[in-house]
Order: sequence, then structure tokens, then C-alpha cells
Amino acid sequence: MSRLVLAKLIEHSWHIVVFTGAGISTESGIPDFRSPGGVWSRMKPIYFQEFVGDEEKRREAWTRAFSGTAGWTGGKPNAGHFAVARLVAEGKATSVITQNVDNLHQESGVPADQVIELHGNASYATCLECAERHELDDLKPAFIERGEVPHCRVCGGLVKTAVISFGQAMPEGPMRAAEDETLSCDLFLVLGSSLAVFPAAGFPLLAKQNGARLAILNRDATELDRYADLVLHDEIGPTLTEIIGHKAAP
Repeated sequence: MSRLVLAKLIEHSWHIVVFTGAGISTESGIPDFRSPGGVWSRMKPIYFQEFVGDEEKRREAWTRAFSGTAGWTGGKPNAGHFAVARLVAEGKATSVITQNVDNLHQESGVPADQVIELHGNASYATCLECAERHELDDLKPAFIERGEVPHCRVCGGLVKTAVISFGQAMPEGPMRAAEDETLSCDLFLVLGSSLAVFPAAGFPLLAKQNGARLAILNRDATELDRYADLVLHDEIGPTLTEIIGHKAAP
């Protein structure tokens, strides 16, 4: 019955914002951050200030990045990602706000300019000085073969994976875009987020306060369930495939 209710909410909405957390990507084998067995139970996070101030911490961070230790990259989109991409392709969803850094929404067919990444992206790197983009495949040989910690080819500044680290400021552009989208939606659909991490978790409440419907699909209970119009504790891929379909294009 709850799946039918979600199907009706989607059917009667015309400006859906999809908000995704780690739960949509665990079905692709991407580990989450905080649960037992998650990334931070296996390794200590490297804070932004440590990365900037300590070359050994930078070296450790790049070792993790190039070895795939964190497991954030290398997965493939699953049925949940493709169902979201279908919503976007049909014009029902205008954007995907994501806490994930795995690039799987883009790989599933969502145009990059419709994915708002609150915590950055682990599939490439940027210069901390001039923001020049660097592809990991271009940086890897010098690090692996000669132990050279990456520096910017343009300005010589420090280069870091484009993930927002602990202690690093949230990106102003994506935060502003997420707020604008949240305030213009008629349905805010949360997929696979515990909604425990702020400021990102503030967007569902903002949407609800602005008159949008709020639907939460997450395997476990969230801290915002009591505010939602609909809560489903279910698997994302099978649920969305039943409601929406699995192909990226209609």
C-alpha cells in the first residue's frame, strides 16, 4: 500500500527534487560512512586542516584515493539510480541533491548540471588554489611510480580529491543551488539518507515548511520521519523499479 501511495505522490507532482544519501549506493557495493563496517569504522578520516598542513597526511590521503581503500569509486549504478534518472529524463524531477561522492547519478544518465553534490565528488581532483580540475588517471602514475604528491599543473597549488573533507567549508554554489531547488519543489523525495548530518539534512525540513510534500524511502528510521507525509522502510532499487521502472530514458 505504501508503494502505491508513493506512486500517486510522484504521479501528481511536477517539480520533484530527489535527495540521496549513502543508502542508494550501498546496493551498488559502495560502503556508507557511519554504520558498522562503514568507511569511518575502518579508517580514521583525514581532516582538511591535516591535509593542507602535513605532507604525510597528504600522502596518506592520496594512497587511499589511488588504492581505492575507501571504496567510493568503481561501483556501477543500480536500479535505484536508473529509476531516478528516468524521473529526470521524463521531466518529473528537476534535480538530484546528493550527499554521495561516487558519481553514480551521472553515470546512470542524469545530466551533470542537474546533480547537486553537497559533499563533492571522489572521481576527480581539484586545485585548492585555482580550482583547476585534474583527472585521477593523470595524477596516478607520478604518485605510484615516483611518489610525487600531486600539485596543480596550472598554479602549483595543492591538489586534493574533490570530496569535501571534515573541517572543509561546504561548497557555496551547490548549497545555494540546493536551497533554490528545495524552495521550488512540490515533492521532496529522500532516498537512502539517515538525515542526521547537517546542514544537508535541513533541506527536507525546508521543503516541508515551504509547502512541499515530503516522502522518505530509507531502510531504517530517520530523525525526520515524524515530519514526512510518507515513510517507507524498504529497499530503494526494488521499490523504485516497481513504481518508476529501471531505464534511464522513457
